[in-house]
Amino acid sequence: MARIVLVHGAMGNRHVWGDAFLDALRAKGHSVEAFDLPAQGDDPTPKEAATMQAYADKTVAQLKSSDEPAVLLGHSMGGVVVTQAADDFVAAGGKLKQVIYLTAFLPRNGESLLSLAGSPEGQGDAVQANLVVSGEPPMGNFPAAAAPEALFNMTSPDKLKTVDPRGMESQPIIPFTNPVSITDDRDITRRYIFALQDRAIPLALQRKMASATKIVETAELNSDHMPYFSVLDELVDVVDRFARS
Repeated sequence: MARIVLVHGAMGNRHVWGDAFLDALRAKGHSVEAFDLPAQGDDPTPKEAATMQAYADKTVAQLKSSDEPAVLLGHSMGGVVVTQAADDFVAAGGKLKQVIYLTAFLPRNGESLLSLAGSPEGQGDAVQANLVVSGEPPMGNFPAAAAPEALFNMTSPDKLKTVDPRGMESQPIIPFTNPVSITDDRDITRRYIFALQDRAIPLALQRKMASATKIVETAELNSDHMPYFSVLDELVDVVDRFARS
C-alpha cells in the first residue's frame, strides 16, 4: 500500500479534506498525511510571510519526514505547490512514487496560479467572481454563502452538512502571483483527475494544463470542485487505483 501526502488548496487547511475521505483511503490500506500549509490552519507562519516557495518548502519537509517514497496529491492551488515541491525534492535526490493532480493547477516553468486562471480557458470561474480581496498585503476571503454554488454545486445537502467549517479561512494573495521555477518535463510520474462539473477550475483549463505536461494516466469524475464530498466513493477508487500503479 502507499504513503499518500495530501496538499490542500487555497483558502483552506488540513481540515478541508474531511474525515470520511481520509478514513476511506486508510481503509484501503494506505497511510495518509494531511498538513497545514504555511499561515493556514495551525501553522504559525504570519499570513504576510506566505509565498508559493514557502508552501513548497513545507511540503518537501513533509516528504522528508519519512524515508518511504510518497504519492503526492495536490488539490486546486495545491497543484502549484506539488509541482514546485516535487521538482525541488527530486532535484535534490528525493524519491517520489508519483504526483496526482486532483482538479488542480498544473503550471509549466514560469507560470503562476494567477497566470493560468487568467488565461482564456480559465475565464468565468466562480472563485474569481466571488473572491473578496482587501488589505495590504492583500488577503482573499471567499464568502461562505457562495460556496454551495461555486464549489459544492454537485454535493448533496446531506454531504454539505458534513463539511467542517474549520476547513475554510482567509488566504494570502501573494502566493497566487508567484511563478514556479522548475525544470519542465523532469522525470516525475504524474496523473490527473478531471472534475467535469468544476466551476472553480473550468474543465477547459484542466484539460489545457494536463495536455501541456506529460501525464501518464487520467481519470474523469462527474464532480464539482470538491470531489472528496460530492463523489467520495468514486474518488477513493481512483486514488486507490492510481496509488497502486
